Amino acid sequence: MFQNGLLNVPWNDRIKRRLKLRDVDILMTVIQAKSMGKAASRLNISQPAISKAIADLEHTLGVRLLDRSHRGIEPTAYGQAFIKRGVALFNELRQGVQDIDFLSDPSAGELRVAATEAIAGAIVIPALSQLTREHPRMVFHVATGDQVGTFYQHLAERNVELAITRISREPPKEFSTEVLFYDSMVVVAGKTNPLIRRRKLILADLLNEPWIQQPPENSFGSLVASVFQASGLVPPQLTVTSSSPNLLAELVATGKFLSVVVGFSLKLPRKHPFLRPLPVALANARHPVAIITLKDRELSPPAHLFIERVRAITKPLAKS
Repeated sequence: MFQNGLLNVPWNDRIKRRLKLRDVDILMTVIQAKSMGKAASRLNISQPAISKAIADLEHTLGVRLLDRSHRGIEPTAYGQAFIKRGVALFNELRQGVQDIDFLSDPSAGELRVAATEAIAGAIVIPALSQLTREHPRMVFHVATGDQVGTFYQHLAERNVELAITRISREPPKEFSTEVLFYDSMVVVAGKTNPLIRRRKLILADLLNEPWIQQPPENSFGSLVASVFQASGLVPPQLTVTSSSPNLLAELVATGKFLSVVVGFSLKLPRKHPFLRPLPVALANARHPVAIITLKDRELSPPAHLFIERVRAITKPLAKS
């Protein structure tokens, strides 16, 4: 008989003895498969064994964890709450095994990180280049994107250990941040563009130039639009939009277009050979670039090594 109303399920020795990792894994598989039969096939066990494991969990916790619907088996509110912690549990156990592997062989290890395209090119790649030379069996997974909210989701779901990104507002309370440096956005032109010979410009002088930029619906594109708006200007009509910083940089390098980029991309890993900043002051263009991690997650040894390299690479920018 399941309880109704307010529940009081104490964490005690009885609960600890009766909860089994195998049963938690079965529950997670059933929820993912939306079917006990499919879960049984995936786990190569019988369907009665699946049903018994779920029943044992529900009896131990005193609540119903699954419901049947026209879409298949769905978790109840209790099941959703429990499985959220189950994902974290198995992630931490997997990380513990990887930590043991790293301690037994420091040349090995695995790390998952997320970063914007610009940060991946300027900061992540140099850090990985150094680490892979010194730890040849270490494996890295890098997720790139532009939406900061997506990085928070990757961190919360423990798909990555850390993210490096520009932040324009305080992160949610469950995340920790380490600011590496403060960076300003800059207007750039190709080195053959005649505007680079000008010693003084204002943003309004450039509105009729051909502009290329990331689309305004993504994070960086919206920041650029806000820079124009902060100066009382309507953002210019864009000749080309693309979410690829590399494609935009190649087009600017032809000398025909202007764009707004992150300042560090002109300096790291070395001075950009084809792009030049224009002497234009931009309002609201300075933001912190930070490492973001989940507060309740212990970082792995490879993550600590990676962060040390990132700090060293960005140290000149922190001083400037």
